[in-house]
Amino acid sequence: MPSPFPGMNPWIEQEGIWVDFHAAFIPAIRRQLAQQVLPKYIVLMEEQVSIHEVPASRVRSMRPDLAITRPERGREPRAAVGVAEIEAPFHPRLPDEDVERQPYLEIRDRENRELVTVIELLSPSNKRPGEDRWKDLEKRRAVRGGTAHLVEIDLLRGYPPMPLDDRPECAYSVLVSRAERRPVVDFWPIDVRDRLPVVPIPLRSPDGDARVDLRAALDQVYDDAGYVHFIYQGNPSPALAPEDAEWAESFLPAAS
Repeated sequence: MPSPFPGMNPWIEQEGIWVDFHAAFIPAIRRQLAQQVLPKYIVLMEEQVSIHEVPASRVRSMRPDLAITRPERGREPRAAVGVAEIEAPFHPRLPDEDVERQPYLEIRDRENRELVTVIELLSPSNKRPGEDRWKDLEKRRAVRGGTAHLVEIDLLRGYPPMPLDDRPECAYSVLVSRAERRPVVDFWPIDVRDRLPVVPIPLRSPDGDARVDLRAALDQVYDDAGYVHFIYQGNPSPALAPEDAEWAESFLPAAS
């Protein structure tokens, strides 16, 4: 069953669903690309790992996929045989850590493995102010300074958008930065009611662009995960504007 919305489904943006969607959306895009670019190019799934210190007050409320790994209780490490135990004067704890893995795609030349295109689906940690946003901007600058193309897909209304001069107002967006045209980029502004577009994925000249149908990828993830059965409890987060909220309610599937 496809998503009932013509474009982005606002209920997918909530924190408890987004991590699952992000992890499934990137492979769905890769399947589309591989059918078009093989065997000259290969499409590899890489991941950016972010580690955050978590206050003790937040540990119990963390998502299961970001749970803290600890040794089994009641099992103390044994001292090595023949080594005298020396008691330390203090026993503080290492801080708990939240490990977030964000997959993205790289298209590379099959023969020499040179990087051709980077494709990224932005996550909340990319967009919210802080260290992760700074790291993502550094990665963006590194790609921009080289010969690879960059594609940024933003399907999150929350948090400030990535910096772009003369950026039109929009809820979602796709940016395609072709190496030969920088600093000018191609930009698709997408509003809540707009259909998700088919976007070009640049390759090496003289090869033409590949294409990714974002709506088809979203529908595949929506269907595979069975989102229809569990994502519509409550309202979208972040909240929609009143006129858009009323419009969105008309698309919700009947409760089963």
